[in-house]
Amino acid sequence: MKLHILCIGRRIPTWISEGYREYARRLPPECALNLIEIEPAQRARNLPADQVRAEEGRRLLKAAPKGAELIALDEHGQPWSTQDLAQRLRLWLADGRDRVFLIGGAEGLADDCLKQASAIWSLSALTLPHQLVRILLAEQLYRAWSLIQGHPYHRA
Repeated sequence: MKLHILCIGRRIPTWISEGYREYARRLPPECALNLIEIEPAQRARNLPADQVRAEEGRRLLKAAPKGAELIALDEHGQPWSTQDLAQRLRLWLADGRDRVFLIGGAEGLADDCLKQASAIWSLSALTLPHQLVRILLAEQLYRAWSLIQGHPYHRA
């Protein structure tokens, strides 16, 4: 199984890239992270936000590996505890199918992404910078894996 993170954004600050890599490298090969950065839609002067979201959504869905389960990250989704995520990760590892986490751009995720996702997950009720989400997601996936393994990283 591979865990794919598809996100809008290319010119990412170094500290974001380093934070993401720190947690991604900790995961074992059986649940390795694959980050795919998608070019943001061009912002024309009067282009409405819903058109930007729709274009970026098309790009995300086009880049998703065929047959993978889609999980959308959205502030209006369901909150999952670390234990919830660990249970899901345990099930995902058992069935072996790839999972794709969709992270929208500054305007959020397109309705098509939300509709095609099997789950909509909220990392927080706060509105988070879309670039920061990749670090939080990688850390939470590593934390869930460490919980499954009985590793001392998770101390709750």
